[in-house]
Amino acid sequence: MSTSETGHVTGTQDKDYNIIWFVEACLSNALRLEQYIADAERDGDTELAEFFRRAQGESRKGAEQGKALLRQRLADGGTSSVDETGLGPTDEAVG
Repeated sequence: MSTSETGHVTGTQDKDYNIIWFVEACLSNALRLEQYIADAERDGDTELAEFFRRAQGESRKGAEQGKALLRQRLADGGTSSVDETGLGPTDEAVG
């Protein structure tokens, strides 16, 4: 996502907005997958229903990790020490 907006219009730094967008996308995906699971179960396709359940779990996990990262960054004034999972030293991995 390339944009010249750096918070002057929204009042939110692009990187913070990106985390917020990511969390919303993960949660939206988890909701959408609920319908896909129901469709697969209605058709008796347990393999597909399980696939969508796993995907839904990963979407929820991504949302929780994004919320934890945003929470930490906002508490730190926009700077944070995070590892490759996106979690800081006091955050716990979801899963």
